[in-house]
Amino acid sequence: MRTNLYIDGFNLYYRALKDTPFRWLDLWTLASVLFPGDDINMVCYFTARLGARPSNPNQPRRQLVYLRALATLPGVEIHYGVFRSGKEKGSDVNLATRLLVDGFNGDYEQAAVISNDADFAGAMRYVRDGMGLRVTLVNPDSQRPTQRDLVNASTYVKRLRKSHLRQSLLPGTLTDHVGVITKPPGW
Repeated sequence: MRTNLYIDGFNLYYRALKDTPFRWLDLWTLASVLFPGDDINMVCYFTARLGARPSNPNQPRRQLVYLRALATLPGVEIHYGVFRSGKEKGSDVNLATRLLVDGFNGDYEQAAVISNDADFAGAMRYVRDGMGLRVTLVNPDSQRPTQRDLVNASTYVKRLRKSHLRQSLLPGTLTDHVGVITKPPGW
């Protein structure tokens, strides 16, 4: 089955990765681990660039290193929203729009969405009911149940497990056209 994975980057980070050894995550491998036997067509990662905060001044630098590492992975696309007044803007709209456009264009047989944000329910429901395509929700939150609106909009629901993350880590160093990319200390 031709599958596209759509990742709500902040939901994934704050629900499954923060303060864990899994932050150096290979998103293409994660897609393959979550959907073994499927033909992974594309992985779309939605995020916003962070600004420096007094409590965590190196956070933007670590994020840029990670984004640079992700850019080395074929088939992984990074889509940016922005931060305004301390809040992320645009990433959710970008994800929902891309999910719908790719469905209209016949880019997948199955869309998989990693998030537990109920804002995606309308777009997911339309892909499932309006386009007749499969929509799998992957809940990254091990502490909270899947949002009911998301369950009702999905064809299938999975839970992201530590075993999936453990199998999907990037190597400690990668190389791009600029040079060597090294996993941030503590990651």
